[in-house]
Amino acid sequence: MPELSLAERGDAAEPPEATRGSDEPRGVDIGARLLKLRRSRQLTLQDVSTMTGVSASAFSKIERNELSPTISTMQRIAHGLEVELVTLLATDEGAGAVSFAGRRSISRAGTGSKHTTGTCNNVLLCADLKNKRATPILTTVTARSPDEYAAWAKSEAEIFVMVLEGTLVVHSRLYEPLELNKGDSVYYDATTEHTWTSKGPTNAVVLWVLVDL
Repeated sequence: MPELSLAERGDAAEPPEATRGSDEPRGVDIGARLLKLRRSRQLTLQDVSTMTGVSASAFSKIERNELSPTISTMQRIAHGLEVELVTLLATDEGAGAVSFAGRRSISRAGTGSKHTTGTCNNVLLCADLKNKRATPILTTVTARSPDEYAAWAKSEAEIFVMVLEGTLVVHSRLYEPLELNKGDSVYYDATTEHTWTSKGPTNAVVLWVLVDL
């Protein structure tokens, strides 16, 4: 879960999205959504920088869709603006509207809200529920080296990840690199800097859950 995408460093441009069928995950105009939210609250770029810890210049680039923020960065923004992560990333801007006892959410195969960076392709699952601490995400890790990240991820959360395909390497400032193969899983504290890479010719595909502390 990288802190910043390659787009911020200018090392690589995002490839154009392939043509998708109507049942496949669709992207979200995060920039327009954040700009609308900031203006509705009459906040300056410096205001949101202070609230989120994301620099004013980086936030401005995100609003202009010149920077593709990672899930970790979006979580920091969500915390700072006191909104849910799904509110910012879900395809349906009205997502998160379901809140009642006995609630449930179903994500069919090939559906979800897509969020792509230079190192990971993410699909946000079950985004129609609000007031939840756990966010399930399906991710394809395209990075092969920690050097592809401008910075390692760090957030006020815990993470559970299970490998569905390929080999995932979890890098941490506290531990030696951990290799996980298909069927392996790990639960760890995300307040320690960490990042993910794939090993071998096949991209690792993982199902992970981001749990807010």
